[in-house]
Amino acid sequence: MGIISEYRRRRIKARPLPREWKRVIDEIPVLTHLTSADREELEGTTKVLVHEKHFEGAGGLSLNQDMKVTIAAQAALLLLHRHTDYYPRLVSIIVYPSQYIAPNMQRDQTGIVTEGPQVRAGESWSRGAVVLAWDEVAVGATGQRPGHNVVIHEFTHQLDAENGEMDGVPLLTADRYPPWVRVMEEEYAHLRAAVDAGQPTVIDPYGATNPAEFFAVVTELFFTDPGTLIDAHPRVYETLADYFRQDPARFVRLPRWVITL
Repeated sequence: MGIISEYRRRRIKARPLPREWKRVIDEIPVLTHLTSADREELEGTTKVLVHEKHFEGAGGLSLNQDMKVTIAAQAALLLLHRHTDYYPRLVSIIVYPSQYIAPNMQRDQTGIVTEGPQVRAGESWSRGAVVLAWDEVAVGATGQRPGHNVVIHEFTHQLDAENGEMDGVPLLTADRYPPWVRVMEEEYAHLRAAVDAGQPTVIDPYGATNPAEFFAVVTELFFTDPGTLIDAHPRVYETLADYFRQDPARFVRLPRWVITL
């Protein structure tokens, strides 16, 4: 990040938060537990993301400012307390009105490649774009589906890609790579084994697809239902808490009846 960019971002952050933006952020449950200092930081990051990233409606969607703020504020949550260049590989955020169909190519464990159309709620490219379905964004923003938040999921992929590829390991300091790899590889293997055996899992079975999806799925759980994650997978929780420099379980403990819906 150059001196000019840093100066420009400081000016953007110094602007008053529009009242309409405050209303939108106030209505997102995953953000309500933030301290006043964290809220101020999140608002500043939200302003930078809305200003710097290109938001584009697709599939006939007319994208308004409330939608942009809803997405940017949740993406900003992942950047709290950490030195960041604001998703440097990301240029555009493309939003469809609902789930959309995209071409898909997938390689299984034996190396067999299958191709065909796939219905998606979102996707994240290693360089250039995040694509989201607005109806899924809206549901995630209400907190009605603990453990599921498409914005958090896809922007976690952006963090994953900052070291050059989406492999389930984000950019870390040298001393943090070994514990991250040890914990996450072991927990990923446990999830795969449970899914293959048809056993119920706290972590969404989609996380067994590959290490990158595992990272994204457990991050969704970390922010939206942290009590469940820390109870069932404390090592994963501690690993993510160290990386994100946040401890949401201190504030967010959902009633057990909500978790089991």
